[in-house]
Amino acid sequence: MSEISTIPLPFPFPLPLPLTLTEAGQALRDGSVTSVGLTEAAVAAAERADGSLGVYVTRFVEQARAAARRADEELARGLDRGPLHGIPFGVKDTIAVADGPTTAQSLVHDRDWWAGRDAPVVARLRAAGAVITGKTTAMEFGCGLPEEDKPFPLPRNPWRSESWAGGSSSGSASGVVAGMFLAGLGSDTGGSIRMPAAFCGVSGLMPTYGRVPVAGCVPLAYSLDRVGPLARSARDCAAVLGVIAGEHDGAGASVHASVGASFHASLDDTGSGEGLDGLRIGVVREHHLPADGDPSLPGTFDEAVSVLAGLGAVPVESRLPYWQEMITATFVTAAGEGLAHHRTALSRHWDDYGVAARGLLATGALISAADYVQAQRVRTVAQRAVDALFADVDVIVCPTASVGAPPFAALADEAGHQDHAGVFGRIYTPYWNPLANPVLAVPMGRTATGLPLSMQIAGPVAGEAAILRVGDVFQQHTDWHRRIPDPSAAAAPHARAATGCGERHTHVPLLTRRPAHKKCGAADTEDTTRPTRPDGPGGQPTSDGRGGQRTSGPSEGTATQPDAAVRVRSLLAAAGLPAGEREITGFEAAYTAQRPAVDGLFAVPAAGDARPVLRPDVTVRPDDEEPA
Repeated sequence: MSEISTIPLPFPFPLPLPLTLTEAGQALRDGSVTSVGLTEAAVAAAERADGSLGVYVTRFVEQARAAARRADEELARGLDRGPLHGIPFGVKDTIAVADGPTTAQSLVHDRDWWAGRDAPVVARLRAAGAVITGKTTAMEFGCGLPEEDKPFPLPRNPWRSESWAGGSSSGSASGVVAGMFLAGLGSDTGGSIRMPAAFCGVSGLMPTYGRVPVAGCVPLAYSLDRVGPLARSARDCAAVLGVIAGEHDGAGASVHASVGASFHASLDDTGSGEGLDGLRIGVVREHHLPADGDPSLPGTFDEAVSVLAGLGAVPVESRLPYWQEMITATFVTAAGEGLAHHRTALSRHWDDYGVAARGLLATGALISAADYVQAQRVRTVAQRAVDALFADVDVIVCPTASVGAPPFAALADEAGHQDHAGVFGRIYTPYWNPLANPVLAVPMGRTATGLPLSMQIAGPVAGEAAILRVGDVFQQHTDWHRRIPDPSAAAAPHARAATGCGERHTHVPLLTRRPAHKKCGAADTEDTTRPTRPDGPGGQPTSDGRGGQRTSGPSEGTATQPDAAVRVRSLLAAAGLPAGEREITGFEAAYTAQRPAVDGLFAVPAAGDARPVLRPDVTVRPDDEEPA
């Protein structure tokens, strides 16, 4: 690109500040900027805008300043730790950082969990010289929604403050846009990296399952959870991935060791110049361009494909196999695994969970063991089908969502319940989570009202190099990832933003949990919601696995079946979940609506003899092939 862009500051600063991590690294090495300068700019940006945007839960200002001074001293004496040395970072508040507690944006989560320790990914950032600026806002346990009655910041979108930043890695996306750090860590169970990246207009990478260790990350669904970077550019994401990927002894072991900076270096070592000559790009439109999507989306997506084609890529019209089945598998797996982790706490602290989070987690009680196992068997079948698709194409591109960032008002229906079918049914991230494939989200344009639109670039298992290459070349010839919002878009400061400049400041009281002896069986009198789907799947028609459509069950407003009502009450009671009457009614309606899609998993003929995949590996072997 041309000249280095600058981040607006509230006071004169002597040097232009690089916009991307990669440019900042270059500037640090040519002496035009210092890590202290980058960090002070990030602190100033947070002081200026965090009160409006709700990026941080906790800020580590003094620790960050000390780390920046160390980075400058090391670089000055010739010790270069790599592309992240001296770079300000934000870390999602579901990932452990030794400098302060992990809240998981919940009143329930134990603040002593991993206390005083870094998650492996954070330890790797520190070892690479990164400057950790604080813990960023998320959704409760990765599956809630913003709720005004909880003592946490509301993650607002830098492009339009009345709109949501997306979730659940909300602050890690919005903070990059607002200049509060140059890259962030997030996690992705159903779209939690790619959705906020899309809504905020940055790049976000969900790596191959197992590529990056998840130890020290509060789990939602152990066979879906992944940790990855959010940053301005694909090249920035490659630099971060090169540091955080690799084997780890213990929980969340990774599939590849000693990758070092190979992803970042590979972008300049392809032997193909700046083009994509001969690269076969599968173009997926089916299910992604609905009539009620943003009117700018079809033309924006076509233009993005045209850019790739103009760089030598060969577009190939493609379809994603088992579309609805994979969305359903994400829902079934996340609900079942989530409840397994939370059942005891839910039964004791029901009212302390947010309405949306407990809605998703409690739905696990409505999923049978057979449903769960069948979902894993269908995952095996779908992985093989997607592997076969990548025999014909090198990467796949499709819209990340068919809408821009929704206003907070659109997250609830007329009754005050969260409208998951309306909003999350227009987000197309969950398909990829039950599969092991890596997926990169990059900005590709704007909605009719000026909000970011995004494109997903998916690759074969362990194919991060290919998708990062495509994203990088696309961004060399477009500038959507470099756009900066008008600062006046921020609304008046929000009272619950993290404002601390101290070493361990957090606005969340650490002793807000209800006593363990408190009874949670009282009827719930608050507005409640239907069960949620993790990070997004919802309200989409079911398919037969080959692209055809079948009925998705009763639509919203259909009377709940009496037998379903009895079954739902029985299952919730058996799990010891003290839902109130209004919530039970919502669970009954959701159960009736969702059951046909779950039953549809048993209608996949190829799954009859498939072994369940409980932890996706880098390869999915046929049943008769044993590991070497």
